[in-house]
Amino acid sequence: MDGRFRINRRRFLMLAALAAPAALYADMAWIEPKWLKVRHVRITNDPPSHRVIHFSDIHHKGDRRFLESAVRKINALSPDVVCFTGDLIENVGFVPEALEILEGIKSPVYGVPGNHDYWSHASFDKMRQSFARTGGAWLMDEQARSPDGKIHLTGVTCLGGAPVAIAPKAGGRNILLLHYPLMAERVAGKFDLLLAGHSHGGQVRIPFYGALMLPYWVGKYQVGLFRLAAGPLYVNPGIGWFVTPLRFNCPPELTVFDI
Repeated sequence: MDGRFRINRRRFLMLAALAAPAALYADMAWIEPKWLKVRHVRITNDPPSHRVIHFSDIHHKGDRRFLESAVRKINALSPDVVCFTGDLIENVGFVPEALEILEGIKSPVYGVPGNHDYWSHASFDKMRQSFARTGGAWLMDEQARSPDGKIHLTGVTCLGGAPVAIAPKAGGRNILLLHYPLMAERVAGKFDLLLAGHSHGGQVRIPFYGALMLPYWVGKYQVGLFRLAAGPLYVNPGIGWFVTPLRFNCPPELTVFDI
């Protein structure tokens, strides 16, 4: 072999060191943000009777193919109900497309607004009508029941800095939807499951450390399952992005609960 092309150990390590940042950036920018993970979470040892899918923080900016792929994955999992915990869009101009795509979900979808939905001055009437067409509901300090009447879904806005006190219903499972994880500490009553978003999991998570940056009203509830007085809280890392289109050690997620 020509000596000009021989790579010794030192040169190999040097090339590897130079290539590592580029490979890391490629993962953060192009691979992980589109790697939509399906996570199954068990919250009870009781035999399951219903399947619930939770997703959050779409921040739809016109990436139709990605959102449609999320809808296809949801449908393939055949949930009884689908729960969305806010931040559909950032720019009000993307509301019609986002709602059109979500109406492709073949299960009733229940949702609550996030801070970006307020900041965009979106019409919540349009969201209410669209979610109703799926058989679900857009819940703003309101309750609804699943089509079989066995799941009670409560959606709260936390506009006053705390969730409106709405008592769980007897005779079925009770699920509470709220956007801000930290507000779960202020929930009155006992629920079978609390679902939140907003944190994005930080989007960039350093192993053994956690998120580099987080929005307000997250506290220690960065991502995943937590046990609170009001019940088990799950914080979804979202499927979209905010500020920067990067994700590391924190892929977009659809969370599946068999309850």
